[in-house]
Order: sequence, then C-alpha cells, then structure tokens
Amino acid sequence: MPLWTPSNTMIEHANLSHYREWVNKNKIQSFTDYHQLWEWSVTEIEEFWETIWQYFDILHDGNFTSVTNKVPMPRTQWFDGVQLNYAEHIFRKKTDDHPAIIFKSESGPIKEMSWRALESQTASLRHYLKDKGVQEGDRVVGYLPCIPEATVSFLAANSLGAVWSSCSPDFGTAAVLDRFVQIEPTVLIAVDSYQYGGKIFDKRETVKALIAALPSLRAVILISGHETSLDPSNRVADWSTVVQQDGYSMEFLRVPFSHPIWILYSSGTTGIPKAIVHSHGGILLEQLKYATFHNDYKPGERCFWYTTTGWMMWNYIHGSLLAGGTLVLYDGSPAYPDLRVLWQFSQDAAIHHFGTSAAFILSNGKEGISPAKEFSLPSLRSISSTGSTLPAEGFQWIYREVKTDLWLVSMSGGTDICSAFVGGNPTWPVYEGEIQCRALGCKLEAFNDKGTSVIEEVGEMVVTEPMPSMPVCFWNDPQFERYEASYFEMFPGLWRHGDWTRITQRHGVVIYGRSDATLNRGGVRIGTSEIYRAVDKIKEVKEDMQKKLKEDPNWWREQK
Repeated sequence: MPLWTPSNTMIEHANLSHYREWVNKNKIQSFTDYHQLWEWSVTEIEEFWETIWQYFDILHDGNFTSVTNKVPMPRTQWFDGVQLNYAEHIFRKKTDDHPAIIFKSESGPIKEMSWRALESQTASLRHYLKDKGVQEGDRVVGYLPCIPEATVSFLAANSLGAVWSSCSPDFGTAAVLDRFVQIEPTVLIAVDSYQYGGKIFDKRETVKALIAALPSLRAVILISGHETSLDPSNRVADWSTVVQQDGYSMEFLRVPFSHPIWILYSSGTTGIPKAIVHSHGGILLEQLKYATFHNDYKPGERCFWYTTTGWMMWNYIHGSLLAGGTLVLYDGSPAYPDLRVLWQFSQDAAIHHFGTSAAFILSNGKEGISPAKEFSLPSLRSISSTGSTLPAEGFQWIYREVKTDLWLVSMSGGTDICSAFVGGNPTWPVYEGEIQCRALGCKLEAFNDKGTSVIEEVGEMVVTEPMPSMPVCFWNDPQFERYEASYFEMFPGLWRHGDWTRITQRHGVVIYGRSDATLNRGGVRIGTSEIYRAVDKIKEVKEDMQKKLKEDPNWWREQK
C-alpha cells in the first residue's frame, strides 16, 4: 500500500504532465504514463534533450547541427556550436510579484531580497570583477556560508563567463587549500567570521593564510563581521562598498555549451580531492529538467534546502530560480537551539518545498519531534531528502508527524552530476523506503556481478547512456585518466556510480549505500585519502604507528 497518492488535481497540474502533453502534441507521440515517457527519454536521448531545449526555449547564439558528437562516455559532447549563459536564464525570471531570495540566519530575522536588489548587487559586483581583469574562464572562489552574498557572487562571476567554486567556512585552511590551490583562482570572496550553534567563529587567520597561499589572486573581497578586520590593501576590498555602486546594468557573456560553470570537489581513496568541472549548458538543462519536472517547482513557490556552500545541494537549489521560484536560504545550525528551528522557519517563511537530509529526518524521529502538532504548515507541499538513504522509518515519521497530504521526494545522485539520478514523480504514489522513479534522461540500471541488467535484484548502480550534466572533465586531468578511473574502470564505457541499488517491478528504486571505499557523510563524499592525511597530522597517532611498525613490520597488513 502506498503511503501517499497524488490527487487527480495534482496530477493534472503537475509540470511533468504538461511536458508529457507537450511532447505528445509536438512530437507525434502517445505516451500515457511516466514510464513510457522515461523509456523514450533514455532510448532516444538526442530527441529527448532537444525537446528540453525547445520546451524551455533556451536563449542562445549560434546553431547546433546535432545534439551530441555521438562519442561514448566520458568524451560525449553536447550542443556543439551554440553559446549561452546560465545567469541570463536566472534573471530571465525576474519579477516584482515575489522576492528572489528569502534568508534567515541563526541570530537575525527573516529577510527578503527583491529581484531588483539581486540584479543591482550582481551588476555592481560584475562591474568590479571586470574592472579587476576577470575574464572568461578565470576562477572566482568563495569562502562563504549559505548567505545571499554567495548567490550574488556566483551570478556575477557566471555572467562574465568566469568559473565559480566555493567552500564553506567550517572547512579548515588545509581542506580549502587542497581544493583552491588546484584551480588557481583570480578572486577570493570571503567572510572573516561566521556563526554556528550560537557561537561566533573568527576566520581572519584562515583568510590571511588563503591569501598568502594563493599567489594567483588579483583581488580579495571581504564580508566583515568585525569592526577591525584584515588590513586594507589594494587587493582587499569591502563587500558593502563593492555592491553599493549604482548605475550598472546586467550583461551576460554567452559561452560555449561545454564551457565550465563551476568546480565541485569529491574525494576518492587516494590523492587530493577531485576537482569536478561541470558545463554551463549541461547544468542549465539538467536543473531546468529536474527542478521543473521532478521537484515540481512552480513560479512564486518558496524552495528551501538546508545546505552549506561546500555541498552540491547549494549549487543544485539555485535551479529553483530557473523554475521561477523563490530561493530560500538558512545560515546556521539545523539543531540550534534545537531541531525545531527549521520547522519554525518553514512556518514563518511559508515554505512550499523543504529540502533536507535523511540524517535530519531520522534525528527528528529520535527526538520525538512532531511538527504537525507544534507548527502550522499549510503551505508545505513537499519534503525532499538526500545525502544518504532514507530508510522506512524516515518515511513513516514524515507521514505520521509532519503531514499526511505531503509529497515525500527521496532523491539520490551526487556531486558528480550536481543533480539526482533518481527522485520524485508528482504523478506517482510514494511507497515506504522506495524512491519513486528514475529521472528523465537518466538510463540507470542495476548490474549483477556478470554485468547483466537486473530487476528486483541488488546490483551495482550503472548509468548506461550519457547525460549533459556529467562532468566535462576533472581539473588538470587532460587525458581523462582520473575521470575514467573514477567511473569507468569496472564497466568500460558505462558509468559505475559506486552504490548498491535495486530496481523494483513498479519502476521504483531502492538504494542500499556505497559499494566502493568512499564514505558518504550527509551527501559529501569523503575519501580514505582525506582521512589518512588528517590522521597523519596527529602526532600521537603517527608516533604510535611508527612504534608498531618498528616492532612488527607487517603490523599494518593486519589492520586493513
């Protein structure tokens, strides 16, 4: 028995239903249900992605002769010959009807940022970056919490064709440098402090260390919480001074489809974190598809995901702006003063779509929290969960303690594609412990140990057809060696993601966790290499290991 079934009204008004009807009308198809639509999307992949291009009326220059270059993964290229800009599609949705951003920090009231304010600040910062010589392809990095300034920074860099990358200020100096040193940024935008769990963390020394260790920097913009902060210099500017300049209008540099949009990081079992490069066009099409069809975001709806700028969900949730929604941000701990804080925020901000992690949901259950009894949530129509597998008890708690008439969207994907392979379907029921569907355009299968696709058997999660949001490359990996080793060693030419999965008879998906040696902590993949590097810095541990090795040279073999 399903835990929830969509009403006929919801099915009728779902964006997904509108798209299916549009395809039926314009492509002379006759799809009657989602599974038929999905099968077509992963069989006729070029035709499918061209309909996404047409349906969303992508703004562009130039023309493409074919959707792909017909080269197998990982060297598939998409929409060669066109130029576009992601930020241009964001501001395409500007309106006076609702705010662009709603924001709250631990210590402050709810604030709204209008589209006019977002455009004005972004245009001012864009002008400043351009004046500092930032050009197409340059890297602009943020050491920022989940605040509106981070969104402004990304959009300004993006409008110039620069490449964005960010780390959360809870990252220590070494972890940030492991990431930023690789990409040689030209501009750093940083805070000198942040608040978490009721405490203020001074990050001035970290920022100084970053500036000293990044000789490629031409400019630094500081968002300061201190009366006296870093010593001003020609390279260090104050954020408020930069964005309060008037008279600048937004402009957008259209870049090739495969031009980098941002660099995300994911750790493996060896070496420094992988610097994963995504494309302008691939992310644009994927986010339009997923936010519109699989999250069912609608114009004016308030879309929230609890995240930090160090997790790909920060990048992902900006797709809500592409869908015409309002981006909702929270900066602080989800458990301060207790786990009720985000439910209070949902009530006060009238959130429609609430995104979180499986860990948060399970923690609420363990604490005996009942949002249905403690808060009024009439606007809330979906809860999305990712980061790790949501077990059956998480599903039960949602429908018992939050809302019975609520669409639970369990998702799974990753930093690697900055989206989800499997997730929500507003036209299908929700079953306990089961993700509703495989996403359109994602030919995900479960492979047994013989490399055969299976149903109702646990197998390796494999994607057998390319997707536009798959990485363009890894940074400093010109021969695709690290890229191919990360995804294509087990099944050459096929993407092996590193999860155990089962495809059900009703076309749902169950995820059982990692099948490789990488840990998954709240959606952030942590490789053993990072653990080893951290442990190796602990003097006592290092000395103890050296002692054991002297006593028994084969000791380490017994610990594996």
